[in-house]
Amino acid sequence: MKASRARDGRGRFIAADRPADVAVVLVTYNSARDVLPLIDDLRIAARDRPVRVIVVDNRSSDDTVELVRAHRDIRLIESGGNLGYAGGINAALPFTEPCGAVLILNPDLRLLPGAVTRLLGVLDEDSRIGAAVPLIRDADGRTHHSLCREPSLTRAIGDAVLGSRLWRSRPGFLSEFDHRPRSYVEAHDVDWATGAALLVRGSLARVLGEWNEEYFLYSEETDYFRRLRESGHLVRFEPSAIVVHRMGGSGTSQSLATLLAVNRVRYVERHHGSVYSALFRFSVALAEMLRSYDPVHRRTLAVVVSRSRWRELPRATKPRAVERISGPHRRGSVIVPAYNEATVIERTLAPLSRAAVDGFIEIIVVCNGCTDGTADVARAVPGVQVVELAVGSKPLALNTGDELATLWPRLYLDADIGITAAAVIEVLDRLGQGDVMVARPASRYDSDGAGVLVRSYYRARRRISLHEQAMWCAGVYGLNELGHQRFGSFPDVTGDDFFVDTRFDDDEKAVVQTEPTVWRTPSDARSLLAILRRHHRGNAELVACDPDRASRTGPATARALVHTIRGPRSAVDAAVYFGMAVAARRPAAQATVMWERDESSRSNR
Repeated sequence: MKASRARDGRGRFIAADRPADVAVVLVTYNSARDVLPLIDDLRIAARDRPVRVIVVDNRSSDDTVELVRAHRDIRLIESGGNLGYAGGINAALPFTEPCGAVLILNPDLRLLPGAVTRLLGVLDEDSRIGAAVPLIRDADGRTHHSLCREPSLTRAIGDAVLGSRLWRSRPGFLSEFDHRPRSYVEAHDVDWATGAALLVRGSLARVLGEWNEEYFLYSEETDYFRRLRESGHLVRFEPSAIVVHRMGGSGTSQSLATLLAVNRVRYVERHHGSVYSALFRFSVALAEMLRSYDPVHRRTLAVVVSRSRWRELPRATKPRAVERISGPHRRGSVIVPAYNEATVIERTLAPLSRAAVDGFIEIIVVCNGCTDGTADVARAVPGVQVVELAVGSKPLALNTGDELATLWPRLYLDADIGITAAAVIEVLDRLGQGDVMVARPASRYDSDGAGVLVRSYYRARRRISLHEQAMWCAGVYGLNELGHQRFGSFPDVTGDDFFVDTRFDDDEKAVVQTEPTVWRTPSDARSLLAILRRHHRGNAELVACDPDRASRTGPATARALVHTIRGPRSAVDAAVYFGMAVAARRPAAQATVMWERDESSRSNR
């Protein structure tokens, strides 16, 4: 192995065509802070044996991919979406062969010297052992209670009533989690352990196959260890193999805390009958109710008891298949004004790239006053033209885009809206028919991860039929040349979409029934109020300038809101909507006018 050592004494990772003693799988998501130290630890382990490393990146928005790519002996797989932990592992598994064992690690781990060797030694001791798990310490050196028992009704009740601090030495049938200090001193067999670090025998990994992706995050390891035990193998805890876990490297949020509780129920429902599962779900809800003085537990309780809300929880976002557009080329232009949108603009442009490269549309991104990397991110997308303005002004950006565009009709698209190429083409084609002058695609709100008031507000908004045909608050609209001539250039107003909507009668506009675009809502009430204040200010500006065309929408919306009430829940939603609308009309505390902007949705939540 001397030839495979780097000059600094660290080992090199072996190529895909050579057999490895251990193939290491890392699933990264915004892991730039942690991944390099772990790679260094793995290189130390590679001094003594052939090691292969596969990194699956779940579409990080930080420098994770660039940092890993610099290591040419690591197999990097860019998933194109957030596949979750199980999905990321599954993407890596085909590249682990040939190997004697598969080592799955969280990227926010550090390996103490000898950890990999000791785990491999456990598998060598007994052919019945299918997996080995290490002792996990936190960054302060405290033992992390990572060992667990198979979930059961009595254990769920015990944990609900006693929690993790009372009677920690209670019998095993009263707790799923092993908090007893003596359990972390000697090697022994366990039901399952946290999936942050585990070594699986290579032959068994091939037999067990893929991890269950239904869980996205949490409980996927519980399910995998159950299948491992059902195959007749053992899970062995080895305290002499030690890793340090920073904790939280996969992210922490209200939604993830809720997902943890819900996935416990999903797991039991998968493996038990309906009555047992209902009682287990009640026990999980009881645990949250007893701790509902904490707002995180209050929201978790609300979601656990309402199955319809489980779809609000984080889930895998897989890359779309490349859309194939047919028909004539040069169908129209897409103009994207962008102000500091580096974190989101790629996800907006990427689905449109192929249509632009193939000549069906032209895409022009106008960066106005950007101080981040928006322009660089946009330029990296094939088929996109980018122009940069020193001044931050959306009307100026729209007019500049018009000056550069060569095709009609034109679609004006906010930089944080999710849209398919097919939807763009359908709207452009409808405008090209000439029967309407302004149009937009169908749209939907994505409130995943949003707070209770935000979700309530948008539920009420979806019920208001008055908004269904409006061009505003969708983040995208299109004009043909005749429609654009009606006003010439975009005026210096806050709400360009409301301005456009007021220029046309109902029979001159259309909502094309495409695959819906995605408007990511704010995640908290404060951010929602910020954009509502901006909308209200923009509407007031237009009413003041042109009262004949731009009438106040408040009274009509209030009447429509009343008609949405069908029961207690819709009444609460309507009250939240009304309260937010009233709050948005209150004068801002600061005297200067600013562009209120929602930063909470500008993430990969």
